[in-house]
Amino acid sequence: MIDLKYLQNNFDEASVKLQKKGIDAPTLENLQTLFATLKNINAALEALRAEQNSMSKLFGQYMREGKDIAELKAKVDANKVEMIPLQQRAREAEEALHSVALSMPNFPDDEVPEGANEDDNVELRRVLEPRNFSFKPKEHWELAQSNGWIDFERGVKLAKSRFSVLRGEAARLERALINFFLDTNATKGFEELCVPFMNNSAMLQGTGQLPKFEDDLFKIEGEDLYLIPTAEVPLTNMYNDEILNQKELPVLMTGYTPCFRKEAGSAGRDTRGMIRQHQFDKVEMVAISHPEKSDEVFEMMVQNASDILTALGLPHRVMELCDGDLGFSAASTVDLEVWLPGQNQYREISSISNTRDFQARRAKIRFKDGKKNRFVHTLNGSALAVGRTVVAIMENYQNEDGSIEIPDVLKKYM
Repeated sequence: MIDLKYLQNNFDEASVKLQKKGIDAPTLENLQTLFATLKNINAALEALRAEQNSMSKLFGQYMREGKDIAELKAKVDANKVEMIPLQQRAREAEEALHSVALSMPNFPDDEVPEGANEDDNVELRRVLEPRNFSFKPKEHWELAQSNGWIDFERGVKLAKSRFSVLRGEAARLERALINFFLDTNATKGFEELCVPFMNNSAMLQGTGQLPKFEDDLFKIEGEDLYLIPTAEVPLTNMYNDEILNQKELPVLMTGYTPCFRKEAGSAGRDTRGMIRQHQFDKVEMVAISHPEKSDEVFEMMVQNASDILTALGLPHRVMELCDGDLGFSAASTVDLEVWLPGQNQYREISSISNTRDFQARRAKIRFKDGKKNRFVHTLNGSALAVGRTVVAIMENYQNEDGSIEIPDVLKKYM
């Protein structure tokens, strides 16, 4: 959640940042009205409390002087009664402000490039040169058909559209990639965790999926449980409402999970193949960092994901997202886009974000800094999206006869 004190004390500056993330003027005006309402109610309450304290101090004096306290007691009681509706109004104003704040996105970092959408993202570098094919490379769904690797029709039969079944060597490749990703992350200090694939609403609120993105989640009927859209949710919330020792930081975690997304609003996009599925496998990195060290951790996570792609021999580019393309919780994001020769374009395969203290405020994740508790910074990123990596290997390692080579680093896993 955004820092409401910062927003209130620096409203004009903060409003400019929020507008870059798509918040409109009426919403900001509503926030300002809520701040003013709460301020006025609290001022009235403080005045009544001050009057109450003054009158309460007179009881001892009246007793010593032998004065009748009946009138004073009546005034104190009347003052208490007058405070009750104000206290109720203060609670309602705080709840309204909190509710609106939960739907406010994170502030973008000042250094984030300005822009409206993905067309304004900035390419930082390219890694590995795309292969020159002596034939026209096929797309992965064509290769899947000739090799029997992916069964799209039976995936639809078992569930619905945007589900698929991996068969034979493709299923083995998926499993090999998961192990390779986890093993590589472990060498960088990430502890492997196996977490529940369902989380409750408090955890999804902690990382920012609720309440704003409920339509994109699969909910378990009759339960306060949702299928997770990413392992970022359980990994980050491992420390929900906890206070860490400063010496524990950074906490580095990695885990494999399936991810479940309704893909609301994506009708007509990537309808063929495995690029945009309702269920897909992913290996995630999550870091809980000291605020002064989060930029350093961020760069390490970006480099780790890039190193994995390089080890697989997959050409890719590193893109810094502009403020208009940043996700809800992100203060800054770097995407890795892998080259798909069949599609003749780069496609996102990893997104690594620093949320600063945005998620930590929502999830109440703090660390002990001397006598003071401070919010940590949380970071997350894919290393990597497994299905998209399978697609990238199929297209980049295809032969003219439709057969597919296996990258050398995966041969020991297969």
